[in-house]
Amino acid sequence: MKVGFAGLGNVGGKLAGSLLRNGVDLTVRELDKSIAQPFLDQGAKWAESPADLGRDCDVIITCLPSPAASAAVMEGEDGVIPQLTSGKIWLEMSTTDETEVKRIASKVEAQGAAAVDCPVSGGCHRADTGNISIFAGCERDVFERVFPLLKSLGRRILHTGPLGSASVLKVLTNYLATANLVSCCEALVTAKAAGMDLNTTYEAIKISSGTSFVHETESQVILNGSRDISFTMDLVSKDIGLFQSIAERHNVPLELSPLLVSIFKDGESKYGSRELSPNIIRRLEDATGLSITAPGFPAEMVDDEPEAPGYEVIPPRA
Repeated sequence: MKVGFAGLGNVGGKLAGSLLRNGVDLTVRELDKSIAQPFLDQGAKWAESPADLGRDCDVIITCLPSPAASAAVMEGEDGVIPQLTSGKIWLEMSTTDETEVKRIASKVEAQGAAAVDCPVSGGCHRADTGNISIFAGCERDVFERVFPLLKSLGRRILHTGPLGSASVLKVLTNYLATANLVSCCEALVTAKAAGMDLNTTYEAIKISSGTSFVHETESQVILNGSRDISFTMDLVSKDIGLFQSIAERHNVPLELSPLLVSIFKDGESKYGSRELSPNIIRRLEDATGLSITAPGFPAEMVDDEPEAPGYEVIPPRA
């Protein structure tokens, strides 16, 4: 199976690395070829255009920063779609809008190819080790065709239902992570203001009902001071904006979501759209004059779970 990969950014580059590490015949595409050079040095082939990916590969993966970027690769001049034929598969691994992935998928399917919305979750450190979680929205027979490849990309793989379902769930989980990030920031700043030791505070949260994946990862790099999870405020704004749009389409009167949108827009205006997302805590540091750092925490997250073949997660049923 020949796999084409467009988008070698913070997440995409690590996913492509997992494919190379697992011996997959890989062709890559990036706007800046220098970003792709380390992959070429390890044996990947180079695609001069997205059309080359569509013509030469059996599976085409896009992992890009926005729906517009995916549309440009798939539908733009020298795009993937006109080159697709029966038996080929498009995997959209970007975080995107369900209506947009369905729109592009309809054009993919008109060429006789199949489409899967296939976002990942768990952070760049898990993408780097092949231990990230993967959602897959598609017909069951298509899922079974791509499952062997997905096992080379991630650890926990969930077939979420029809096309578009994975994108809804990915946006939902990113919304929850954002809400948790903001609440962790508020808890840490309040603890500092109340005179608590922040190392003790971190452990108290970790061993209590207040813990979470976000606390056990992002709170560490917040306290280190690096705030580096390879994710930026503009990407958070995109994701929670997509979640808010889903709610509005379905007439759900959310209260917390609009506040989070406002908080991150304010963070972007104060610190820049490309500021690291955990630095949303700076809004409270600036307001209180407190510095929320503590010794002994890592500058970046490293996944210490050994790499192992992926497996399908089966939801409980009655």
